Amino acid sequence: MVKTLVLGASGGMGYSIVKELSSRGIAVTAFARTRNKLEKLFAKDPNVTIYAGDVFKMEDLQAAARGVDIIFQSANIPYQEWDQNLPTLMGNIIKTAQDQSAKLAIIDNIYAYGRSAGKKVNETTPKVPHTRKGKIRLQLEKTVKQSGVPAVIAHFPDFYGPNAENTILQYTLQNVVKNKKSMFVGDKSIAREFIFTPDGAKAIVNLALNDQAYGQNWNIPGYDVITGKELIKTIRQLTGYEKGVSTVTKNMIRLLGLFNSGMREVVEMYYLNEEPVVLNGEKYEKQIGPLPRTPYREGLKQTLAHMKN
Repeated sequence: MVKTLVLGASGGMGYSIVKELSSRGIAVTAFARTRNKLEKLFAKDPNVTIYAGDVFKMEDLQAAARGVDIIFQSANIPYQEWDQNLPTLMGNIIKTAQDQSAKLAIIDNIYAYGRSAGKKVNETTPKVPHTRKGKIRLQLEKTVKQSGVPAVIAHFPDFYGPNAENTILQYTLQNVVKNKKSMFVGDKSIAREFIFTPDGAKAIVNLALNDQAYGQNWNIPGYDVITGKELIKTIRQLTGYEKGVSTVTKNMIRLLGLFNSGMREVVEMYYLNEEPVVLNGEKYEKQIGPLPRTPYREGLKQTLAHMKN
C-alpha cells in the first residue's frame, strides 16, 4: 500500500491533496506547524495521521516521512522570507526524500515562466523569469532536478477553493461572505486563470501515482480564463451580494508597501494581473488523461459554502 506525506497540509492546495488521497483510500500524514488547525481539518478522517512540525527542523521532517513512498511539497513561507529561507526549506525536503528513498511531488507556481507575451505557455516554453521570485523558483527547480530524487513538478495558476486562504480571490470572497464592501486585485476587465484546489489536487495525485510522470514538469491549467467582472457577476448570482467591489491597483499596493514588508513584495508580482500567464495543459491530457476542470460557478459555490461553514 502506498504511504504519503503532505507538507503544508493546512494550506489551500495541501488540504485538498490530503482530502484527495484519503478519498482514494491512501494512507496520508498531514504535516503542518499548527496542531489545532490540523485536528480541526482532519481529526475525523481515519486515513489521515496528523503530524505537527516545522519544515526547518530535519528531525521533524525525517520522523514524519519515515516509511512514506511519496512526499507532496505544498508548504510555503511569506514572500519576504524567500531569499533567505526557501532554498533551506527545499534542501531539507530533498535530503529527507533521499534518506527515506521517497519520491517528490512538488506544487509550483507560474513565476519561473516570466512574461508570456500573451501566449499560452507549455512545458517546453523557455523559462526566462524577470522577477527575483521567479528566479528563485527556477533555481529551486534546478536544485530538485540535480538532486537525483524522482520528482514531479506541477505548475499551477492562482488557487481558489475550500480552505485556500491568503489567495487573490480569497481577498475578495472574505468580505462577500461578511456582506461588506469588497475589493478585487487587478483590472476587472482582464481575463485571468484560476484553479479550483480540488481539481489541482486530483491532477497532481494522478501524476504522483504514475511512475512515467517523474523527471518531468507538468502544467495544470484552471477551467478557463475569466475576467474579474465575470467572477463578480457569478458571485452576485450565487449569493445575492449587492455591495460594491472596488479595484486594488498597483499604486495602492505600492503605498501599502511603505508600511508593510509583505506588500512591498507583492508589487513585484503585480504584472501577473496585467499580463496574465495562461497554462497549456495538452501534455497532461495526452499522457495522463482529461484534466479535472470544475466550472467557476460550481467551484465558487463550493468555496463560499466552505467559508460560511
